[in-house]
Amino acid sequence: MINFKIFLKGLFSIKSFDSPAIALGASFIAIGALLKNIGFTIQESIFSSFLIYALPGSLVLAESMIISASLLNIFLAVWLVNARLYPMTVSLMTLVISKNQPRWKYYLSCHFVAVSSWLIMRSNYKKIEKKYRIDFWIGIGTATWLIAIFSTIIGFFSAEYLNKDMMIGLAIVNPIYFLCAMIGVMKSKSVSFAIILGAVLGPTFYYISPEWCILIGGIIAGTIAFFIGERNVT
Repeated sequence: MINFKIFLKGLFSIKSFDSPAIALGASFIAIGALLKNIGFTIQESIFSSFLIYALPGSLVLAESMIISASLLNIFLAVWLVNARLYPMTVSLMTLVISKNQPRWKYYLSCHFVAVSSWLIMRSNYKKIEKKYRIDFWIGIGTATWLIAIFSTIIGFFSAEYLNKDMMIGLAIVNPIYFLCAMIGVMKSKSVSFAIILGAVLGPTFYYISPEWCILIGGIIAGTIAFFIGERNVT
């Protein structure tokens, strides 16, 4: 069973001053308004955030619906966008995995992997005994997941009061928070190099391939930074 005391610690960890909860909520308000504007019902909007959860995946879903993409194409697009969370999942499992915990907890908690919840966990995991970290992580994930769902509902019913510029402004609050968070973790050469080079290469490759610029820039910057880190270690 889940340790309820540790679960609550994770649930209420979003109350800290550096929590991404506000930024996450603002972005999903924009998502809720966008989904209503493209014809989603309130039930479909809630179900979207319930299943997809991560912000980029929800945006891809909305854009795909606008261009009337097939169900298979929508599934593949959302799946590929959310595949970016795989490295986070790998790094996270090394922190929370314990032989004393049942596997179903790990299967359940995979749905909660997102940049916002991952950042909270990375900032607080040392305060929790390792065998209880999975319960702490489920608490964090539940909190951020609920924020996403309820913010979608707020955005849906506020859609008529939000113009295009306001929706864009709300949508970029979360990426701006992540950018600030990444700057805050620039404590090593490899991490600093990855962030700075990625910020330069992304816009540069836009002129070559607007569709693939972020992916190409990220792969090149991350790979170079990795080898810089390996060289410094050896």
